[in-house]
Amino acid sequence: MTSAATAHVPSYEADSYWRMIRQRFMQHKLAVAGLIIMGFLILVGIFAPWIAPYDPNAIIGAFSAPPSGAHWLGTDQVGRDVLSRLIYATRVSLAVGVITVILYVLIGTVVGAIAGYIGGWVDMLINRIIDVFMSFPSMMVILVLVTVLGTGLSNIIIVLALLGWPAVARLVRGSVLSLRQSEFVRAGIALGFSSPRLIFGHILPNAIGPILVNATFGAAAAILSESSLSFLGMGVQPPAASWGNMLNAAQSITALTTQPWLWIPPGLVIILSVLSINFIGDGIRDAMDPRRTGA
Repeated sequence: MTSAATAHVPSYEADSYWRMIRQRFMQHKLAVAGLIIMGFLILVGIFAPWIAPYDPNAIIGAFSAPPSGAHWLGTDQVGRDVLSRLIYATRVSLAVGVITVILYVLIGTVVGAIAGYIGGWVDMLINRIIDVFMSFPSMMVILVLVTVLGTGLSNIIIVLALLGWPAVARLVRGSVLSLRQSEFVRAGIALGFSSPRLIFGHILPNAIGPILVNATFGAAAAILSESSLSFLGMGVQPPAASWGNMLNAAQSITALTTQPWLWIPPGLVIILSVLSINFIGDGIRDAMDPRRTGA
């Protein structure tokens, strides 16, 4: 064919494809449950100022008071409402997951697409850089960089993004290498399409599945990393609330044995959010698996 249509999937075919993906995803019950839970957590984070019963940093009750009608999850060691802090912590932890993934997916996608499409010495150089980044023990490097750059939400996001892009770049590079010899790419070259148009307009849309799956699992990993850093005292600093530093504040023997309202809620929310995101990733992966047939 010599028309531009060879380089595009007709709109009705694209609609049918995404409808099939949606149907397959909806058949994955755990993925749907995960989507509902994550949707609820996102809404909680967005509307935290209107949902939280108290200012998360205000001292409004007795120290370490148990759950009651006034404080559904009790108060912490300095008299702050645990439920309010948990709600506001949702904003912080989800923001880390979402913003980190957006940053490193963008970086990794661009770098991987350039390496896979251009090839040659450019591909070799980028691959060596990726190998160097992936050879470091990630948690150790994160701890060192956070120590150098300083604690805080923005620094955590930057560090996690810097260490997350190589995996996406390698994934995208492989997809681009397999697609650049496809007929629709050759047709685009014959029609005189520019390289950026071919890469970002035609090749990458056909490699979106693996990128989406990696992004979902990466969001879960980012939330766990932020929680771990905050638990170690190197992440989000008090009085700002995050799930990790709420656990850090409850690590004494007294809190663990006699004040479960201080550590069970943030621990459960971390588990629920990570499991939900992983289930969503599983659902996307299964829905986009070309070996599956039918709806």
